[in-house]
Amino acid sequence: MAGMIDAHQHYWHPLRGDYDWMPMDNPTLARPYGPADLAPHLDKHDVMQTVLVQAAATMAETEYMLGIADATPSVAGVVGWINFETTSDLTHLKRLAKHPKFLGVRPMIQDIPDDNWMLRDDIQWAFQAIVDLDLTFDALGFPRHLKNFHTLLTRYPDMRVVIDHCMKPQIRDHTDQSFAHWSTGMAALARDTNAVCKFSGIVTESRDTWTVADLKPYVDHLLDVFGPDRMMWGSDWPVCQLNASYDDWRTAAKQLTDHLTSNEKCAVFGDTAAKFYRI
Repeated sequence: MAGMIDAHQHYWHPLRGDYDWMPMDNPTLARPYGPADLAPHLDKHDVMQTVLVQAAATMAETEYMLGIADATPSVAGVVGWINFETTSDLTHLKRLAKHPKFLGVRPMIQDIPDDNWMLRDDIQWAFQAIVDLDLTFDALGFPRHLKNFHTLLTRYPDMRVVIDHCMKPQIRDHTDQSFAHWSTGMAALARDTNAVCKFSGIVTESRDTWTVADLKPYVDHLLDVFGPDRMMWGSDWPVCQLNASYDDWRTAAKQLTDHLTSNEKCAVFGDTAAKFYRI
């Protein structure tokens, strides 16, 4: 086994001024978070390495994260950001690709008003560059983006793709119809693409009074269609703290995968991330 890996976490400092999505009156989110804050949780759960993921749509934040990664042995790699709407950013992407801890990119598609943005002709150069440079693509969206992600991912079958936060199913407002839409779309991605899935973020999409039973149908479906070898656990810390502590989410994730074999658990909690991100 590669060792326990947290495949999705963040460090930030709100006073940097580029976290446009962050409500500055939220005491949980709008405060600095750094390696010293996360270290006790990693130690408690024997998590050896993490993947640090962008939280601002700026090149400056990517450089900020790489600086943290350089100084923090537990950070195995960084998923950053470039401007897909500026072809000159190819120069930046090529430069970043040479950094030993730069893994790939994540455009903040969930925050872009145009659901068809990812299919625009003028940004296809970026997806091709990700393939050409052998980088990774974190797919961040909502269930409404499932059809377009299917189109995109089948267009670039050689792109290494991970679906963030299980594509954020509407667990808080669960209905049979919403579950059917999400589950059908995720099954199609699992069947028709090589994408893997981050087992993360779902407590944030739940009620603040969530239970393991609320999450179980979603996780069971993902394990069925992707399989443990294509799933990787991530904390989404500190965002997870809106609805759960690191400990609470880690405990729930273990309960939700308790029926798996030892090798399958190793895949979910470390090996899939190590293979995908080449950690």
